Amino acid sequence: MKNIKNLIQTLFIAGIIMSNIHCAKSPEITELYQSESPLITFRIQINAGSINDPQGKEGLNALTALTIGQGGTKELTYQQVLDKLYPWAASINPQVDKEVTVFIGEVHKDHLDEFYKILSELVINPRFDEADFQRSKDLLLNHIKNTLRGTDDENLGKQALNAFMYEEHPYRTTEIGTVQGLEAITLQDVKDYHKKVYTKDNIKVGIAGGYPKSLLDKIKSDFAQLPSGKIAPVNLPQPKEIKDMEILFVEKPARGTAISMGFPIPITRKDKDYYALMVANSYFGEHRTFNGVLMNRLRGDRGLNYGDYSYIEHFIQDGGSRFQLPNNPRRQQYFSIWIRPVQPENAHFAIRNAMYELKKLVENGLTPEQFEMTRKFLINYSKLWVQTTSRRLGYQMDSEFYGTEFFIDSIEKELKALKVEDVNNAIKKYLSAENIKVAVVANDAATLMDAMFNNAPSPIKYASPVSQNILDEDKIIENFPLKINKEKSKLVKVDELFEK
Repeated sequence: MKNIKNLIQTLFIAGIIMSNIHCAKSPEITELYQSESPLITFRIQINAGSINDPQGKEGLNALTALTIGQGGTKELTYQQVLDKLYPWAASINPQVDKEVTVFIGEVHKDHLDEFYKILSELVINPRFDEADFQRSKDLLLNHIKNTLRGTDDENLGKQALNAFMYEEHPYRTTEIGTVQGLEAITLQDVKDYHKKVYTKDNIKVGIAGGYPKSLLDKIKSDFAQLPSGKIAPVNLPQPKEIKDMEILFVEKPARGTAISMGFPIPITRKDKDYYALMVANSYFGEHRTFNGVLMNRLRGDRGLNYGDYSYIEHFIQDGGSRFQLPNNPRRQQYFSIWIRPVQPENAHFAIRNAMYELKKLVENGLTPEQFEMTRKFLINYSKLWVQTTSRRLGYQMDSEFYGTEFFIDSIEKELKALKVEDVNNAIKKYLSAENIKVAVVANDAATLMDAMFNNAPSPIKYASPVSQNILDEDKIIENFPLKINKEKSKLVKVDELFEK
């Protein structure tokens, strides 16, 4: 009897201990310790994005993040937070995407303790002031109504392509939601979303620089205050199949014509073929370099516009750099071509020119010399992507998302093992010069649609002389046939986009 009583007592005590351990569970921490670095970077990642927005309240994830990241703590108003950060030359910025949300903070180590207190309190116990909420809501609505629809035709084209590629899919909306969705959101919705999603089971804290190791224990202790709860992953169906060229014409007042085109691909950084396709893409359209075929043929040879690039995953430029912004990982990716605005009279030719070059890539692939040159460039160029501690931390957290070793190390390892045949096989397997979606932002979209539907000749108009070789090739391109799926193509007014 005594033994049974002791056993029950032991189990009871053990249960209390295990319960306390469970309750005190801390979030994951990604470390990048660099003792010599005086700058401390934080990346607090919430495992939720726009795909977690409730139906009818699209934009809730972004509005919650902005209200927190550009808001106050329980002790400090937003203006008081700004007054604290400014003399420290410190920053706190929210960043939202489809599947993750990140708060990025950076400060000199001299002000680390005070800064961390503000940053952690913003995320753990935000002020949720009505004025902060309304200002954030107005900012997001203004971005859709007046920036995307009004002045930013390049990003309008990209977002229109996204909506067109991902119809009836969780990725379909912009990362900041829709007009009607944002208008429907209340401050209480934001508070409830924070309580449900900002849990210790759903947060990862990244820290980099010369921080004191004691800070790690404080992070664990502070974030353990958050409630428990892990949200279920959102199911991502396969995007709809594309048949021939499907075009979304967006009509709006515009001096130039912005063009984005692409299609979903079934690989991400976790797949071996990704690295073969990475070499092909760098050769074809590396972002903001003259290494790419597109840049050389469309801008260099013909002066059609400022730039022409291609991508094998979602790409956001980091500020004024040439590099990709970290912490936008996705379980599904897409290939795309970005043709920066061209003169309206050359829009049809520019689309043909890009498709002409894509067809050559798919049919011919890379030569051994092109492969070797691109591979060497990419191995070295990728090392520039992690020049700062903050960017390196971001890439490390992305690698953890995909379940791979550090991305930059993977690039060198995988590319060194590649053969030209691997690259050309990946091109034929994943790229298509026939089945593609195109978004065109144009002033007179109806006229362009009619010309494209009828495969009318589209001679290019030059402002200055070009070589005879270019003129000869132009004769081929201006009549290059585009097999357009008229039934799946459509024309919309700009105000119809991102409304609901």
